[in-house]
Amino acid sequence: MSAFVDAQSGGFSINLVHRDSEGSPFYNPKETPARLVGYAGRRSIGRVHRFSHMLHLNSSRSISNPSDPDAQLTANNGEYLVNISLGTPPFPIVAIADTGSDIIWTQCKPCTDCYKQDAPLFDPKSSSSYRTVSCSSNACNSLQSEGSSCSSDGSVCEYQVSYGDQSHTQGDVAAETLTLESKTGNPVALPKTVIGCGHDNAGTFSPKGSGIVGLGGGPASLVSQLGSSIGGKFSYCMVPYAAAKPTSTMNFGTNAVVSGNGVLSTPLISDPSQPTFYFLQLEAVSVGSKKIAFQGSSIGGSGNIIIDSGTTLTLVPTDFFSQLSDAVETQVTGGTKTSDPEGFFSLCYVPDSSLKLPPVTAHFKGADVVLTSDNIFIQVNDKVVCLAFYANDQLSIYGNVAQQNFLIGYDLPKQTLSFKPTDCTNT
Repeated sequence: MSAFVDAQSGGFSINLVHRDSEGSPFYNPKETPARLVGYAGRRSIGRVHRFSHMLHLNSSRSISNPSDPDAQLTANNGEYLVNISLGTPPFPIVAIADTGSDIIWTQCKPCTDCYKQDAPLFDPKSSSSYRTVSCSSNACNSLQSEGSSCSSDGSVCEYQVSYGDQSHTQGDVAAETLTLESKTGNPVALPKTVIGCGHDNAGTFSPKGSGIVGLGGGPASLVSQLGSSIGGKFSYCMVPYAAAKPTSTMNFGTNAVVSGNGVLSTPLISDPSQPTFYFLQLEAVSVGSKKIAFQGSSIGGSGNIIIDSGTTLTLVPTDFFSQLSDAVETQVTGGTKTSDPEGFFSLCYVPDSSLKLPPVTAHFKGADVVLTSDNIFIQVNDKVVCLAFYANDQLSIYGNVAQQNFLIGYDLPKQTLSFKPTDCTNT
């Protein structure tokens, strides 16, 4: 069925699988919870480096530790995966769902220079619906921000995307049928979706990954390509890391409407020079009765923080982090302060019954979002929880731990983002 018909009949929803959960190609049962959380934290820093590169900011901080070969800092470093298929007949791909990028791409045969990939590569010659895109097409013009150009003979539109760690992907721009697995079991086929078919991909890409579905605000993203068929609306509800049910939900069209009691909305701020990112205006954060003013990044027009589903931690300027951390530590009662087993987080506690955390509220413009303990602290293991904020002076990012157990709705025509407290294990 077409995306237009499906959206008009009520929208559709898909599953998002966390990369560290069972069912993910990245899942490694031998890793300890502490190391997995440490990896997620380091990937958060890696995304700051990548976003800074995209925003042409100076990057003075190293994102890797040479003494830690297992830091898992890869260019395909989002946190949530989605099952898609490309072509006719459908070829299955487990792709990273990424609100911090636009283009939809996968490695394709023939590969002139490709990174090692565990899953089979997509072969365009095996698909009856695959068509390369001409240089004069609107699709090619829409990819100018992705470095679109013409092939040497001038017949095929090509793309090139570079990441902050020198990784890159380049290849042909094509129109192809992309199929999503909906939660109802009915496949949602999206014919003539513009994708990148990568023939030259190198750098720090993990062999476990086989594609990226861009969900940013740029013209090449899946959200933008769906356009009016979903009314410019999408939402997601991410389960906590410690939840027994590891699958989260992403909604499109009328399924993505956020309404009812408890909904809070704030302006969704776009920057025409950087359309990929979704900016918000965070005015302050309260810890108990102490309200700490937030300045954040001087980018994104009037926006000062990026909201991103693919970044685990909430990243804030060093001065603000120090005030926030001090306020939390001062107001915590009971419990025992401890250290992070991996040495990444700076404020950690033993989560026993005596531990009482202060109320924390994120004051966005027009929306005072009350956070729960699961939004403020991340469980490192059964004996340690740590503050899920991290000091960073390059960019401010509102990460996915702070978004867990909220239905987060993006209404692009109205330029609003809505929060609704929700038990995401029941969505």
